[in-house]
Amino acid sequence: MSLLRLPRRRARAARPARAPSPPDEIVSDETLAEALPHLEDSAGHPSPRSLFGEILDWMLAPLLLLWPMSIAVTYLVAKSIANGPFDRSLEASAIVLSQQVREVNGRVTLQLPLSAREILRADETDNIYYQVVGTHGEFVAGDNDMPLPGEDDRGHAGLVSLRDDRIAGNDVRVAYTYVDLKQAGDAQPVLVQVGETLDKRARLANEIIKGVILPQFVILPLAVVLVWFGLTRGLAPLTSIQQRIRARNPGDTSPIDERAAPQEITPLVASFNDLLARLDVSVQTQKRFIADAAHQMKTPLAGLRMQAELAQREQSPEELRKSLAQIAGSSERAAHLVTQLLSLARMENLAGAGSMAPLDLAALAREVVKDWLPQAWARRIDLGVDADDHPVMVQGNRLMLTEMLNNLIDNAIRYTPADGHATVRVSADAFEPFAYLEVEDTGCGIPVAERERVMERFYRVLGTKTQGSGLGLAIVREIVQQHGGDVTILDHVYQTEPRLAGACFRITLRRPSPLEPA
Repeated sequence: MSLLRLPRRRARAARPARAPSPPDEIVSDETLAEALPHLEDSAGHPSPRSLFGEILDWMLAPLLLLWPMSIAVTYLVAKSIANGPFDRSLEASAIVLSQQVREVNGRVTLQLPLSAREILRADETDNIYYQVVGTHGEFVAGDNDMPLPGEDDRGHAGLVSLRDDRIAGNDVRVAYTYVDLKQAGDAQPVLVQVGETLDKRARLANEIIKGVILPQFVILPLAVVLVWFGLTRGLAPLTSIQQRIRARNPGDTSPIDERAAPQEITPLVASFNDLLARLDVSVQTQKRFIADAAHQMKTPLAGLRMQAELAQREQSPEELRKSLAQIAGSSERAAHLVTQLLSLARMENLAGAGSMAPLDLAALAREVVKDWLPQAWARRIDLGVDADDHPVMVQGNRLMLTEMLNNLIDNAIRYTPADGHATVRVSADAFEPFAYLEVEDTGCGIPVAERERVMERFYRVLGTKTQGSGLGLAIVREIVQQHGGDVTILDHVYQTEPRLAGACFRITLRRPSPLEPA
């Protein structure tokens, strides 16, 4: 345990003034306008697509891909439908020919009159072929150049089989059957087959395809129009919400009616309403802050003006020096108020910046206390720091925590009388996930009824003669809230001086988990 404690002594030199924190850089509107196109060009991101176009693409693209597949399937089905009746006719012709096969004097013959053969071949579109092969593979009748069925295509006697083949370079459909004449020896069944070219089949298939495909050329554009109309009607609530939002006054932060939104985007509307509510709180806070700041700035500026006018009318050097001293004091108070305002604005802008990192709270407290030693000496205040030698790590922003400590120590020095005490204490329990920062003083203390309100902006306890802006504790609360911590105001009573109740500001911060990266 190390305790840094300064002896009480009267400062011989004037109190050194702290340099105010430099304000944030201000970028003009012209510079921002010139920079935006370059930022957009350097980003190179494509413009977002519309939801309407995305849904339309996902609906029409499969439709356009399925259409050729539908034509191919229709063609196959049409061919199957066209082959049915022609195959049955071909089977009937093969059965009729097989019934005309006879055995005469040990020879296989086809007893079919010439007129019947002419009728068999009579076809205006296709060529008809037939053939009869005897029991020993000899040609009996018909077309000698018809190919024979393969070994795998051989059927049974009395059954008609079908196959696809080629005759004279033309594709044909062949129906064939076997006739068993029950001859002795190695005699085989008689082969009877009838073939037909595919012109009538192709013509019928094309007629079927035309009857199916042509209406699709009308149905497909109609389907596209219906899809377009359906999407337009389905997305109409989105368009209505968009128009209502665009027509809003920029200052209107009232919530959007969720009942007017489709069920699918109700969570989005609810999230947007939550954003509007938080934006409304932020806007109201900023308006109140500007109004309070303007009201607070009027007092020192009016005092400066009055004192300057009095100084102009003063004749004696002594009175002139008093007026100039009052002007210097008022200027210092105004500068302190402006510095506090800039600090509060800076802390609010750092919210959510994602700059939190593990840091040693004890080491930070020692550094900040050293910067305040001259001010403490000037007011004969015993300022010290009480912290463990080992690091007390917290997850936080160094700049913000430094500003918080500056305001707490400044508040302690301002409200502690001469020959008083002020201590900054940092502690942590190894078995607890929290670290504690306490700033104690022997000042006048803060009444219990006032402890909640002193954290508000520009609020000051009545009856105090110390000059202040009323922003220091508001800045402390803002920083602690952004760190997810807690601030508590307690009494702090020195046993040697019970009349000085004093105040103790206890800040509770969460320590980083051992699993979090350093």
